[in-house]
Amino acid sequence: MSTIKDEINRRRTFAIISHPDAGKTTLTEKFLLYGGAINLAGSVKGKATARHAVSDWMEIEKQRGISVTSSVLQFEYDGYCINILDTLGHQDFSEDPYRTLMAADSAVMVIDGSKGVEAQTRKLFKVCVMRHIPIFTFINKMDRDARDTFELLDDIEKELGIATCPLNWPIGSGKNFKGVYDREKKCIIAYSDTEKGTKEGKTEEIAVKDEAKLKALVGEEAAENLLSEIELLDGASAEFDLDEVRAGNLTPVCFGSALTNFGVEIFLKHFLNMTTTPLPRMSDSGLIDPVANDFSAFVFKIQANMNKAHRDRVAFMRIVSGKFDATKEVRHVQGGKTMRLSQPQQIMADERKILSEAYGGDIIGVFDPGIFSIGDTVCAPSDKFAFEGIPTFAPEHFARVRQLDTMKRKQFVKGIEQIAQEGAIQIFQEFNTGLEEIIVGVVGVLQFDVLKYRLENEYNVEIKLENLPYEHIRWIENKEQFDISKLTGTSDMKKVKDMKGNPLLLFVNSWSIGMTVERNKGLILTEFSKN
Repeated sequence: MSTIKDEINRRRTFAIISHPDAGKTTLTEKFLLYGGAINLAGSVKGKATARHAVSDWMEIEKQRGISVTSSVLQFEYDGYCINILDTLGHQDFSEDPYRTLMAADSAVMVIDGSKGVEAQTRKLFKVCVMRHIPIFTFINKMDRDARDTFELLDDIEKELGIATCPLNWPIGSGKNFKGVYDREKKCIIAYSDTEKGTKEGKTEEIAVKDEAKLKALVGEEAAENLLSEIELLDGASAEFDLDEVRAGNLTPVCFGSALTNFGVEIFLKHFLNMTTTPLPRMSDSGLIDPVANDFSAFVFKIQANMNKAHRDRVAFMRIVSGKFDATKEVRHVQGGKTMRLSQPQQIMADERKILSEAYGGDIIGVFDPGIFSIGDTVCAPSDKFAFEGIPTFAPEHFARVRQLDTMKRKQFVKGIEQIAQEGAIQIFQEFNTGLEEIIVGVVGVLQFDVLKYRLENEYNVEIKLENLPYEHIRWIENKEQFDISKLTGTSDMKKVKDMKGNPLLLFVNSWSIGMTVERNKGLILTEFSKN
């Protein structure tokens, strides 16, 4: 019978990061396919009648073919229990993946072989570096024409500042893609284009020493190219060092094609051999060890209306330590209450499974009656520690929101507050003016479209958005030392307050920030707030 320690140690929790269209959702699906969690892979960009990707569940995602919310997926493979956090690729939703990465122990970075490192990959990568998260790289779409392999690796090293260690090496790309050379086994794994939505397919292995077979398979020119590249590679690339990988200084690299399944299982096996068991997390009482401590978890995401029929809110929690038992009470530290977590569930995109237990490393969703906030801690009733907060990033775009039907004020306020509690938008009101007008701040402008769409479709409220000129927002770190109403600012400054009543300042110009600090001696302004 397995112990709590056994269960925690077989768990692996990772996030998948990429630029839009690098093939992240397709790769996620193929992992699920190999784990037996699904029998047939969908297609993200199909027509209205086509299958949609398992991890894209929101209506607007199905219409646009992009991921708008991060999904949480769990499956079993080869004795491991794997939790995948599928982050958003679209740059306008940069807040959500930042938070999701806080719940991951490692990251899989998907790169398009024809494009190399792109803007969004760079942003998310910086968050991984900030948290020293190990990064594993899958260079995708080798069945299409790709850039020179050495150039791709050079791109990763220069753009992201991390050393690369290829575990395998592609032989050609596009129509000339013949397979990969496995550096450890010193053999060629021949490329086979399997049926798109299934995992069946033959893999043929040929020893690199068998030159006659090698030339027969890939052609004389490709064989000679490969042999010279292997020689160059062995002399030029970084030595594999697992400690360096786990410290986030070295990224192992695999090549393949998620669409045709080639190289996906090879990558998954390498990844599971190298990645760690669930990691400890810092709290105000020190490091919380996954095995040594009783149950504890933190909220990293809140999602409303996942189930249209029930209009519910789900708080997603990363279990940090111990075993979660649905029959036992837990302490909600920030709320100061002891309670049972209601309807604990594991969520496979839009499929849900009610849980009786879960372990350190797992991600669970619980029903939230409106009491949880992002960053909250839950733990055993006898414990009183709180995990470090999750940063709230400064919005870059602002708009005044007006409801078109004033009779629907109640639905409007409820809808906008619930969407704000998920962290996709931030809402503000005029500071001490008595005005009930709401100002919305977002990291990316596409979030305005999602807000409009969701208010209309989920809350039956139509709104009009009026863009505001502000581009900068600052939290007041030492607000207790100032009478905010008497703060001396610049003509382009606006005083607002957030949902918790905290005062903030909006500015049109960046130079106004420094001027306001100069005019108010001792004032400390910050770019992000800890929840």
